[in-house]
Amino acid sequence: MGAQTPTVLLVEDEPAQREILRYNLSSEGFDVAIAENGDDAMILVEEVMPDLILLDWMLPGVSGIEICRRIKARKETRSIPVIMLSARSEELDRVRGLETGADDYVVKPFSISELMARIRTQLRRTRPAAVGQRLEFEDIVLDGESHRVTRAGDAVKLGPTEFRLLSTLMEKPGRVWSREQLLDRVWGRDVYVDTRTVDVHVGRLRKALCKQGGQDPLRTVRGTGYALG
Repeated sequence: MGAQTPTVLLVEDEPAQREILRYNLSSEGFDVAIAENGDDAMILVEEVMPDLILLDWMLPGVSGIEICRRIKARKETRSIPVIMLSARSEELDRVRGLETGADDYVVKPFSISELMARIRTQLRRTRPAAVGQRLEFEDIVLDGESHRVTRAGDAVKLGPTEFRLLSTLMEKPGRVWSREQLLDRVWGRDVYVDTRTVDVHVGRLRKALCKQGGQDPLRTVRGTGYALG
């Protein structure tokens, strides 16, 4: 999987259910991280910084509700969408789940296709380019599906790394990304790349975007990293 592939953290203690979900998430093209209990889930949230969390309500030890509360209480993890899975269909439970900050609540047994649709709905909000959405910033248009970029109507030729870099920056205009964060998102966690590589590729991206003229949309934040706009 490329680094741009969204990562789903699956927190489920029931082996059969876990395997079915892992298989289906992988088939849909997601990277999957797995935790069998709440403590492991909290460690993985830190390590992996997933794009979405599928969280079972009933877990041994710390409950899913408590995990959700902790994730949503922390500034660094608050924006990660959480979909709660529960066999409890009572209205009150659903309300409790959503009040804890869960972004969606799916009652077991559920259809896999419905769950995947709900996952994509959440990711469209947080990782639009990764699910093939079209992104626009000023006169730059990036089409995630066809992998095309235009600026003021002119085609911009980008290599795969520059494309991933631009889509990451365009998903959150104005956000300042450190070189380490860009390495994680664009190259992937398991790849050893020097942070200077980021500077090289940002330079290439700048050159490609400004080839036909126009202002440089990329901002270098001294001592930190880069931002778009």
